[in-house]
Amino acid sequence: MRYRLDIDLIRHAMIVLAGHRYWLLPFLPLAWLIFQGVVVYFNPEEAVTPGAVQGALLGVPMTALAVFLGMRVIGAEVDEHSLEIAYTVPGGCERMWFAKLGAALLLIVAAEVLLAIASWLFFTHFPPGALYGALQAATFYLVVSTAMCALLRGEASGAIATCVILAYNALITDFGDSQIRISPFFNPYALQESSLEDIGVTSPSELLGWTVQNRIGMVLVMAGVLALGFMRANRREKMLSG
Repeated sequence: MRYRLDIDLIRHAMIVLAGHRYWLLPFLPLAWLIFQGVVVYFNPEEAVTPGAVQGALLGVPMTALAVFLGMRVIGAEVDEHSLEIAYTVPGGCERMWFAKLGAALLLIVAAEVLLAIASWLFFTHFPPGALYGALQAATFYLVVSTAMCALLRGEASGAIATCVILAYNALITDFGDSQIRISPFFNPYALQESSLEDIGVTSPSELLGWTVQNRIGMVLVMAGVLALGFMRANRREKMLSG
């Protein structure tokens, strides 16, 4: 019975996040693949390589979806003046926010499945590990968007701050041309397509070490950012003032 109640909670969380037609949301990122397909059709030199699928075909649309969903977790409650109701939810407001994050993650995963199938069929085959890399980037910005909307008390201001962070991330990585270990978009498969000496890696084992550092580090950073956002959101007097 408790499992059924949890499923119902996730379903209601999806409705709150994206409305009653929430099931359409995972299909929207496919528009990005259509755009990429048009670009490649008119300019075959822009064809996506297997190593670039993680960022070019999967990571970009999933991250855009994640930023939108992150705005809706806490920021929407502030803008709609329903945050005070959240503080009265049995089990604590965190239970509801975690349900929303879980619902958002399920929608992102559903979008990734559709993107992966379409990319595999119409663009190129790619390593399965690219799925985790794309999901890591999307989850990171889901958490950042949630936290920023809580810290800045609103969807618009939180979205702007998140986009600034995302733009900075794009600049320091040359929009995906350079791979940096501290980036949530770190893509070891793109590095494998380059000469190891050119990127400062002495062996495949060192590249594996970089990948493990990135994956573990991103999990720790996401946990810290989410904790900071929840700490801010739990300051009732501050959140409800103004």
